[in-house]
Amino acid sequence: MEWLNEPPFWSEADGVLSVITGEKTDFWRTTHYGFIRDDGHLRYREVKGDFTAELSFMGTYEELYDQAGMMVRIDERNWLKAGIEFVDRRQMLSVVVTRDFSDWSTAPAPAGTGWVGLRISRHGAAMRVEWMEPGAPPSYRLMRLGYLPPAPVVKVGPMCCSPQRGGFAVRFRDFRVGQPISSELHPAAAPVNQPPP
Repeated sequence: MEWLNEPPFWSEADGVLSVITGEKTDFWRTTHYGFIRDDGHLRYREVKGDFTAELSFMGTYEELYDQAGMMVRIDERNWLKAGIEFVDRRQMLSVVVTRDFSDWSTAPAPAGTGWVGLRISRHGAAMRVEWMEPGAPPSYRLMRLGYLPPAPVVKVGPMCCSPQRGGFAVRFRDFRVGQPISSELHPAAAPVNQPPP
């Protein structure tokens, strides 16, 4: 794996990647804020075709916009990042999809969130982002279904940044990339018992 914007400190031990972010790092393009930032930290491997990528992560969220998770990147104008972001003094599930301009969607994360499971699948141009709540039965929940342009190769891996400061500490584990899961979004549910006529 390689770094895009290597952080000032990182280490790997016992299957855990530990990262300390650099000063005021971010990935964002234009929308609302009017600036372009492309200096966040991404440790990636290149992946061809459709895939499913998974990892777990945990951060010491303290300042506005502290964020960690996973990124899928074609180039500086076309990418997706997803994970947890610190907004309004709480951890939020967050997804940004960028195609020249960034968009942003959030939803509250459970209080006291520790290790969070994240899964991103590519099915052609469709990007499926799911998360798994720590301590809950192992089942992913849909966060976002988005679009990225077709590309023969993308960069995929752990991502973190801290737009308001440096020194955000994050840990990642269990990163893996494999064949894509089924593209079925809503597997058939068990039949519901009907009341007697």
